[in-house]
Amino acid sequence: MNTSARYIIVVLAFIISIHYIISFTHESYGRATSISNITSKLRPSSPSNSNRPDNFPAHNPGSSWTPGGSNNDTLVVDKRANATFVILARNSDLQSTVRSVREIEDRFNRRYRYPYVFLNEEPFTDEFKTRLSVLSSAKMEFGLIPHDHWFQPDSIDEAKAKASRDKMVEKNIIYGGSVSYRNMCRFNSGFFFRHPLMEKYRWYWRIEPDVHFHCDIHYDPFLFMEEKKKVYSFTITMYEYEATIPTLWKHVMDFAKLHPEFIAKDNSLGFMSSNNGDSYNLCHFWSNFEIADMEFWRGPAYTAFFEYLDQQGGFYYERWGDAPVHSIAAALFASRDQIQFFDDIGYEHNPYTHCPKNKDVWEKGRCSCDPARSFDYDGYSCMSKWDRFMETK
Repeated sequence: MNTSARYIIVVLAFIISIHYIISFTHESYGRATSISNITSKLRPSSPSNSNRPDNFPAHNPGSSWTPGGSNNDTLVVDKRANATFVILARNSDLQSTVRSVREIEDRFNRRYRYPYVFLNEEPFTDEFKTRLSVLSSAKMEFGLIPHDHWFQPDSIDEAKAKASRDKMVEKNIIYGGSVSYRNMCRFNSGFFFRHPLMEKYRWYWRIEPDVHFHCDIHYDPFLFMEEKKKVYSFTITMYEYEATIPTLWKHVMDFAKLHPEFIAKDNSLGFMSSNNGDSYNLCHFWSNFEIADMEFWRGPAYTAFFEYLDQQGGFYYERWGDAPVHSIAAALFASRDQIQFFDDIGYEHNPYTHCPKNKDVWEKGRCSCDPARSFDYDGYSCMSKWDRFMETK
């Protein structure tokens, strides 16, 4: 072998050795790098470390965190509403909350970056905040619910409330014996929009743990609501369980007689009653999906309405849900044109799904749901009543 050939072999061997050493070093570094370090390479640069989990403010009502996200989370809009997602969750809901946020990000928010407010009656763990933070480039805030907004008030006669709960348990009424469920319904009815983390926003989109969004959303529902002067929206409507609200409608009508000035001229009473309010057909909007205007809840009509209902004690002596409370208020205090049915938002909260039946809408949204299994015109749905009511204009 001549000198030139030996020289070439030596050079090649040296290059291969250097490449192997660099590759091994890089691989070892990658194995030793935590997920937080990896995601930090993908997020926008920050002037401080205040967004790290161990630097959350200790004071209440909540902690602020502006996380990073993937480099595919490209902001594509230059106009947004003053809006937020709101998610009521416990630490035990971590995995189901991750799924919900991941889906709304994929279907909508990775292009809009609306912030999130998470609320809990107990402090969120660092694990909860860390696991959620990597899912979005949007701002995330984690709030503690004030004691008086969540727990059963002292004005409630506990002996009377317990007797009612026991009867519901005997009748196998869902959540009939649960005080925490009642706390949640009362909180969602009258307090979530008063939380300090929510006060700076006007619009909210309520998201529950373990829900699914089945279609791409190619526009901004918040701006749609704002520009069209809507106040409340829904995707599913159904009948309420009558045994949970036996006296609610009577109190609603009593309030309406006391305050006729709050009743909208072109209201939606006809959707909920076929006899001008003498009886309630139990139809309501399923409130685990809501996009709505908090100025409506904060206004004089709803404020007086909630306080009146709260004084009756029905959240605890019966089991009034926030869905009929919100729905009845929207039907009475807003005009029918201010209530929006979002047909093109494919949504699922087990066991019910709304899936667009219009083929063009379904295809444009790349929907993953089966239109044939949509709940819209199931026998327990009130959608046909809503359609007929809106056609009577």
